[in-house]
Amino acid sequence: MSTDGAPEPADALRRLDDPDFPALTMSQAAALLGVQAAFLRSLDGSGVLQPHRSPGGHRRYSRHQLVLAARLRGLLDEGHTLASAEVILGLQDELADARADTARLRDAVDRLRSARDDDGAVRDTPGG
Repeated sequence: MSTDGAPEPADALRRLDDPDFPALTMSQAAALLGVQAAFLRSLDGSGVLQPHRSPGGHRRYSRHQLVLAARLRGLLDEGHTLASAEVILGLQDELADARADTARLRDAVDRLRSARDDDGAVRDTPGG
């Protein structure tokens, strides 16, 4: 922090890299998504997407929240209800997590297999 209490420029830029930092106003978020502000308000009102609030009470959106809103918009445009869109997003996220876990486990198995010598003994491997 500087002497006047403002964050240093480097700190401010690092915050912008944070996908959870609420950097965008509702109008900016709506413009980026190509939706009306009322759509974002409706997501907030239904509890599906709860934006951060500025000290003055204005909604602030993070990049992570914009991704969620865009995914919801796509499912709603396909004819899903908000309730079913929420369930679909949850299942999509669970599937992505399971696929990532599977890839990590496959990598671990491959490392262990490659660590075996010709006699079938397992050698110590770095990090594993």
